[in-house]
Amino acid sequence: MPLADQPYAHLLQPHQGPLRRDQRYDTVHFDGLTFDGTQASGASFLECAFTGVTVSDARLRQARFIEVWLEQSRWMATDLAESEWQDGTLLGGVFAGIAAYSSQLRRLTLRQCKLEAVNLRSAVLREVVFEDCRLRDVDFGGAKLTDVSFPGSSLEQVRFGGARMDKVDLRGASRLELPDGHEGLRGAVISSAQLIELAPQFAQALGVLVRDV
Repeated sequence: MPLADQPYAHLLQPHQGPLRRDQRYDTVHFDGLTFDGTQASGASFLECAFTGVTVSDARLRQARFIEVWLEQSRWMATDLAESEWQDGTLLGGVFAGIAAYSSQLRRLTLRQCKLEAVNLRSAVLREVVFEDCRLRDVDFGGAKLTDVSFPGSSLEQVRFGGARMDKVDLRGASRLELPDGHEGLRGAVISSAQLIELAPQFAQALGVLVRDV
């Protein structure tokens, strides 16, 4: 579904100027803008769209993103800790060096996004879909994941140590590379092929020595 088909698309107004701390933004379109070093902690974005936007070295701690559309946007070295994301769509974006620990993500779809060095420790994810995404060095340590899936996504050096999972489906992942924290997969569903691939790591984590002779 393109942005034009969103129920609030006809209400969007172009944004000008910087982002401000604790400001509320309703039906605003951020298009082709660059926010470098922005201090906008506590800001709220309701039915907003971000297209072709670059956010770097910014601070948006405890910001709220409700019913947002992000397309072809780049978020780098940004503090999004304790932020709230709900009913959003993220398309073709890049998220690198992001601190999003203790955040809440509900009913989100991420499609063809790249996430690298993203800290989601102690976050809560519910009804989140990572579709055809690349997750590299993403940390879900201590996070709570419910109804989360990864169809077509590549998980490289992703950590789930101490995570709590319920109805998490990893079967569709094109790659599942976990350096540690295998016990955090309790409650997840994986395929038989993934089990075979991960078997040596499971054995090592359990302290099981495997020998054929």
